[in-house]
Amino acid sequence: MIAVIDYGAGNLQSVVKAFHYIGCDVHVTADKEELKNASAAVLPGVGAFGDAMGCLKKNDFVNPVLDFIESGKPFFGICLGLQLLFEESEETPGISGLGVLKGKILKIPAETGLKIPHIGWNSLSVKENTGLFQNLEPDPYVYFVHSFYLKAENSEVVSSTAEYGVTIDASVQHGNLFATQFHPEKSGKTGLQMLKNFVALIP
Repeated sequence: MIAVIDYGAGNLQSVVKAFHYIGCDVHVTADKEELKNASAAVLPGVGAFGDAMGCLKKNDFVNPVLDFIESGKPFFGICLGLQLLFEESEETPGISGLGVLKGKILKIPAETGLKIPHIGWNSLSVKENTGLFQNLEPDPYVYFVHSFYLKAENSEVVSSTAEYGVTIDASVQHGNLFATQFHPEKSGKTGLQMLKNFVALIP
């Protein structure tokens, strides 16, 4: 069973519908014991970094999430769910993230002259066709909605990038940990294939 974590700041239904569409059983849960016993977990997220961390703390989900990642079972962070895995964000200075990986979340600079937030389809530069990126066409197009972006400290964990005035670290893969700034559940056949790839990683 895949647990979709309901911590009060996630766009849950579109993620759940996408998994159901590919024939996968997922369960939305706010129960720590159910999360612990799940075979894989998804951390979605919308809104502000600080508010989402506040929800994780208020609902006592920080340690259960960290424990799940430490367990070695597949874990998937989506959009804000990617950002929360890192140390801090310019969106809410002074609020620490989960700090599972090292790096900062930065604001897309207005100096780019591009519309912010970054909303719509953009192509990815994929490092290797492994993990989430198996069986995809080169430079796949995916759907983004964000004003802040990841700058990872360790480039080795970055599995794809995108260009939008700046180079965006668009996804990470590190051991059992997978996360995307873009929304696979809104990225058509390409995104559905990514979700299928994630499901295939579950022992």
